[in-house]
Amino acid sequence: MRVAYICADPGIPVFGTKGASVHIQEIVRAWRAHGDDLRLYCTRRGEDVPADLADVPLTEHQVPIVRAEEREQAQYEAAEYLAAAALADGIDLVYERYSLFSTALSIIVSEAGVPGILEVNAPLIAEQRLYHSLHDEDRAVDILRQQAAAASRIACVSEPVAQWAQELAPLAEDRTLVAPNGVNVSRIRSAAERGERPVVVFVGTLKPWHGVDVLIEAAAQARQDWQLRIIGDGPEAEPLRTLARELAVDVEFTGALAPERIPAALAECSIAVAPYPATDREEQQYFSPFKIFEYCAAGLAVVSSRVGQIPHILKDQSTGILVEPSNPTALRDAVDTLAADPDLRHTLAAAARQDAVDSHSWDSVLTKILQGVQL
Repeated sequence: MRVAYICADPGIPVFGTKGASVHIQEIVRAWRAHGDDLRLYCTRRGEDVPADLADVPLTEHQVPIVRAEEREQAQYEAAEYLAAAALADGIDLVYERYSLFSTALSIIVSEAGVPGILEVNAPLIAEQRLYHSLHDEDRAVDILRQQAAAASRIACVSEPVAQWAQELAPLAEDRTLVAPNGVNVSRIRSAAERGERPVVVFVGTLKPWHGVDVLIEAAAQARQDWQLRIIGDGPEAEPLRTLARELAVDVEFTGALAPERIPAALAECSIAVAPYPATDREEQQYFSPFKIFEYCAAGLAVVSSRVGQIPHILKDQSTGILVEPSNPTALRDAVDTLAADPDLRHTLAAAARQDAVDSHSWDSVLTKILQGVQL
């Protein structure tokens, strides 16, 4: 089957290091493992091309850097271009990562009569209004409704995302499902601990909503001997380095790593942390935490804030330790407990790895999304 994967979001390089980029790459791998002929259509290619995806045919149509209202129109036109390119190539199914102002899926479904799958990863209209600028919100909502109406399947990464989409674009229940993120359990594997001093790791883009400042504050209070490593880059990188210096915390900042380097980096660690902060409203915790799945697949003992989907992923503490968000003392106590108890962290790590293999592989995610779709 010939599959067109479309990402018209200019903020996401399909071959990049951010979580959204890795998500695209893993879904592409899952489609190819499924035996399908997949082509990528995007507005931003990126430069970090994994060796196993270097042969994927790709069409890029960049969005120019212009004012907000001009950018929205440029995104709309870019999606039209990508849809036309996919139609010209001839496809049997279109799979689109939901992007603001993209009508690509609806165009292809209408003109080619093929199935369409719309993957919704975040409440983008609300995000754009809150964090950036949204000139024509009415048009954005109309386009979401158009895309949803054309899709054979709407796959949402969490229940809050599904509820948000349902409020704006009432969706048929038999076409909508919640399909959380997954992990490549072949690429990321567990490894034996190295050295006597546990390495505690965070992986992710350094932005305020990841709560890495709380992790550094917890490290400053540590009563056990553990090394903190922060893998990633972003707008909070320098403030976090400043905080570490002020608190006299020994932190290794590696910067961003290409996805293919993450497995080896995790293999050097013992404990992994996802210190998401508290938010004003529960619906703000709409994400499907990609890093949690990678931590589990790597066979690490996980400590995470008790927010959003995470209690369900960590099986109510049977595969990790949950703490109250924005509480450095509680976070410190959990990490200290694991640092002092190798048997406990090995037990949690083994359970986390097994759960990742059994329930959270990308193949299982794609299989769930495709279930019931007439191919």
